[in-house]
Amino acid sequence: MAEDKIHITHFDVENDPGDFHAALAIREVVFIEEQSVPESFERDVEDARAYHVLAWDGPHAVGTGRLVELPEPPNGEQGRWGQIGRMAVLTASRHLGVGKSILEHLENEARRSGLDGIKLHAQLPTVGFYEKSGYRLVGEEFDEAGVAHREARKIL
Repeated sequence: MAEDKIHITHFDVENDPGDFHAALAIREVVFIEEQSVPESFERDVEDARAYHVLAWDGPHAVGTGRLVELPEPPNGEQGRWGQIGRMAVLTASRHLGVGKSILEHLENEARRSGLDGIKLHAQLPTVGFYEKSGYRLVGEEFDEAGVAHREARKIL
């Protein structure tokens, strides 16, 4: 699989239940099975209002992510901000540009929606990935669902 063969599609939770179930299946494999994140944490109320995407390699969904507009900007920031989260790529499709494609699509949607910045919680092994995409680390390491994270932000 090459990065140029990946295509990203947006789906609506209510109108596209099949795509939502595909995204949940990817998240279940990555977060619940691989990383032992509790299902009660992984599934949350933000899914209903988030902008969701799936990454496809041909007919196969191989990754997912979401963007949620925050009710207020992070500390020290101004304007309208969003949070990218629940980014997950199946093991066989990692390190092939899928995550980059998902991130770029979500950033483009944030710009289209008039957001001024994005924050996210980066798992420690993924910090370099986000830094290469222009995110700056903020604050100290913290635990989220039993996994070490750092907050990262990007002005759009």
